[in-house]
Amino acid sequence: MATGSAAGVLPLSVRGWIVYARSTTISAIPASIDAGVAQVRDDVLPRLMAMDGCIGLSMITDRNSGRCIATSAWQSEEAMRATDEELRPIRDRIAETMGGGSPAVHEWEIAVLHRDHRSAVGACVRATWVQVDSAGLDRAIDVYKLASLPRLEDLAGFCSASLLVDRASGRAVSSVTYDSQEAMDSNREAAASMRSATAKDAGAEVLDVGEFELAIAHLRVPELT
Repeated sequence: MATGSAAGVLPLSVRGWIVYARSTTISAIPASIDAGVAQVRDDVLPRLMAMDGCIGLSMITDRNSGRCIATSAWQSEEAMRATDEELRPIRDRIAETMGGGSPAVHEWEIAVLHRDHRSAVGACVRATWVQVDSAGLDRAIDVYKLASLPRLEDLAGFCSASLLVDRASGRAVSSVTYDSQEAMDSNREAAASMRSATAKDAGAEVLDVGEFELAIAHLRVPELT
């Protein structure tokens, strides 16, 4: 879900792609988060990168609530779906390590991805989940591209932004990465005002907003705008 690292990014000339993502949300015991992140980084990431069609992984964590979200990106829907059975026991083991219940899994289309620069250690992510009428989803995507992105780039510490959508349900999630916790703290009020305005323009209902540490940033998704 987070898009802060541009290491190994595919050529920006790649166009016409529809890239997919699978997010896994775990409600962790906060004290177990570091162990879970290490397991994802050292065990899961190498396995994923060896799978056909996988183009990266990110992981964000909230040490206050325990909510942790790992998101893998795939070159095609077929490649993503083909790995589901193989990855299911791996997801369950991570949830066990982190002291959480059954992980919640969601599949998305990556509709927008834009990077200004690479993230570094200490980067943070603000994620916003919204509900849109499925018939109006393409318009909402256009609002994000044409109205939200230019304003997001003006926020302090902006690194990158992505929009993931589920066309069947009309749900979408925007993830915006910032250089630091201080930067994210400083732009919270401006981001809230912008979120309210763009949600109205897009005909979207804001369901949830969360702020996270960017624990793993290893995505090789091309620019998608």
